[in-house]
Amino acid sequence: MNLSDYDSSDSEDTQVMAASSATFLYPGRASLSSTATNTPAPSRSASPLPQYVSPAGLPPSACPSDDDDDLHVPLTHSNVRHPWLRDTRRSPWWNIPRRRRKRAGRWPRLLKRWLRRLVRHPFFPAQPITLVLTLILLSILAIFITLLLIYILNPDKESLPWRAYCSIPSLVQPPQPYFPSQRTFPELEYGQMIPAFPPPNLDDLPPAGLFVGVFSIDSAFERRMLVRTTWASHPRSRDGAVGGDEGRGTSRTVVRFILGLPRKDWERRVKLEMEMYNDIVILPIPENMNSGKTHSFFSWASLNAWVPPLYTPSEVPLPQFSYSNYTSTPPSLAPHDPFSAWENIQSGQVRPWVRPDYVVKVDDDAFVMLAELESRLRVELHNKPKPLPNSTLLYRRTGPGTTSSSSSSSSSSSTSSKTSSQGDDDSDSTDTRTTTTTSTKTSATATSTPLSPHPTYPESLTDNDPLIYWGYLVTNRLHQFMAGEVYSLSWSLVDWVAKDATVKTMTRGAEDKQTSKWMRAHPRADKVRWTSERCWIYDHPRSATVYSHGFLFPAEVTRIKRAMAAYVEKWTSAAALGSSGHSLNGGNNGVSGLTSSSSTTTKIPSEWSHSTVSKFGVRYVPPIADLSSRHSVEALVEGSEMSTLRDGSPMTPEHAWVHREGRNTRYENKRVGGTVAVHYIKKNMWFLETALALLEGEEVSEVERYEEASPGGLGPDAHIDEDLYWSKWAHNNFGRQRRLRE
Repeated sequence: MNLSDYDSSDSEDTQVMAASSATFLYPGRASLSSTATNTPAPSRSASPLPQYVSPAGLPPSACPSDDDDDLHVPLTHSNVRHPWLRDTRRSPWWNIPRRRRKRAGRWPRLLKRWLRRLVRHPFFPAQPITLVLTLILLSILAIFITLLLIYILNPDKESLPWRAYCSIPSLVQPPQPYFPSQRTFPELEYGQMIPAFPPPNLDDLPPAGLFVGVFSIDSAFERRMLVRTTWASHPRSRDGAVGGDEGRGTSRTVVRFILGLPRKDWERRVKLEMEMYNDIVILPIPENMNSGKTHSFFSWASLNAWVPPLYTPSEVPLPQFSYSNYTSTPPSLAPHDPFSAWENIQSGQVRPWVRPDYVVKVDDDAFVMLAELESRLRVELHNKPKPLPNSTLLYRRTGPGTTSSSSSSSSSSSTSSKTSSQGDDDSDSTDTRTTTTTSTKTSATATSTPLSPHPTYPESLTDNDPLIYWGYLVTNRLHQFMAGEVYSLSWSLVDWVAKDATVKTMTRGAEDKQTSKWMRAHPRADKVRWTSERCWIYDHPRSATVYSHGFLFPAEVTRIKRAMAAYVEKWTSAAALGSSGHSLNGGNNGVSGLTSSSSTTTKIPSEWSHSTVSKFGVRYVPPIADLSSRHSVEALVEGSEMSTLRDGSPMTPEHAWVHREGRNTRYENKRVGGTVAVHYIKKNMWFLETALALLEGEEVSEVERYEEASPGGLGPDAHIDEDLYWSKWAHNNFGRQRRLRE
């Protein structure tokens, strides 16, 4: 057989078989093209996948070429040839449409691209040592940027003019509040000196009820013990200075420690401490600072806060408020509770406790003088703010038939303010202030205004409830709020905070700033009295913050008032001289730009923030080395001779100690009127220094004994028997409780 004949016959048979196969597999298809007869059979086997009929509407393939076979490879899916894959399986990641892939992976691709370029850059470190150095440099850069942002965002960049706060605060008025309805007290006219404290009839008013909650944590046992044995129980904290009042003012003040749920390792220790002292409250929330603990505390206080009633009558009866009739059985007493409460328990005629007038929140790094705190809140409780000129609110005592004129006169007679030395008719006076009136207002001998002994109230007891928000008002370009070291809310505000649904959604964040937001959300926000105490609340002298200076006493503040009055007199003379056409030394004398309209924009003189003890941003260093313990504490007192010592000074520490002022002189022979709270006490040593400075010391110093020597008085060698003094004036609660138990 010829080879060509064999090939032709095979070719014909192959063509017939191919045609019949195509007709069987694709019945609706035309016969193979004539070109197929000239196309040799493929040298490789066909794809193992079955050849199904093409979907309707799609043109059939012209011939089973090599290109067609490539489309049937499983890794190159074709929606045209294999619709069953599209129907039964999800499209794999490699078959995502280009537009969708471009939209979904644009940023990752860009990141990879730039990262690749960065790594391939010739300056990119490739050796281990260069990698380590680069990481160190990047860390330093990150720290620098962080500190820079903290500095930029921190509003406290300069020491505060605390001397103006203690004398003429209108010279450094804070920025206008963002909320026009917010009223800040005391309301002083421009150039007016802060009146002396206390008012002359303070002791005639009944004491206020205070529930003081000290925020602590489970592990702060030492700090709690320091609080218990110092300002929570010490006679000079509870009774006041110059002999005190035998604890009458703080007879309705109780102190409790507020904790969250203790950790597992501290549960038993906290329980034992609770059984021992009866002064710990456990809130049903995890321990935190800015995640709802303050709101939980006020919510707890609205149900469980009670204080002793008024055990001794006063000349002025207790005012009647909407909460005055709520009573409860006295709880288990703490060792530092008022002595009168212990006496009542031992008498057998137990009187029920009542709701507090104030709930006070205190940080455990604050040192609080209870007598000072209570006296200021007592004054504010009996104060009646002057109504605004456009106010129609009338405080009435009589029935609806009272005429408007009689109501107005009653309101005028009952309205009193500790922040103004003028009458109620000042609201109609003009704002014109002459040199004479300015010098009169800024005299350092400003007297306090007595409070009305019989205040009048509206008919509705609910409207009569005071709305008082008291503390240190922080004012800057970002916020206005009472600082968190110590602030208080009157009872009506506490009750509203615990029940309001909106407040419950505003519990996370800086707790002191959140509290200010609550006050602005009150339905009677325009009636809330934001009462600020910016002179007698400050940071520890060693803290070097903008709020720190030496331990402050009333005698030093009186000297500051005299200096500020002289400064304003100088400014008044300079202003008068300038108005007459004379030169003011080019305006560089520090007083030429000090006017009522520009006092908030001109640069504040550095003398107003000067302290003899501390300096903002500088770590505290004793004035001279090797001071004894009592000398080093005396050096922390603002304005003391010990604080002005320097190396090479002719004055010696012994001379400064002998010539120091006694407590009677520092308090100007008044029971209260000094420091309310010292904050930012981060070390226990600082806490003990504060206790020694504010609670200890002789009533009369050695040099004062010598100067007061007279035939009927003390001689130069006289000595005060400290034991006899303390037996007469000091009423230590621990000792008195032991005597009661005996």
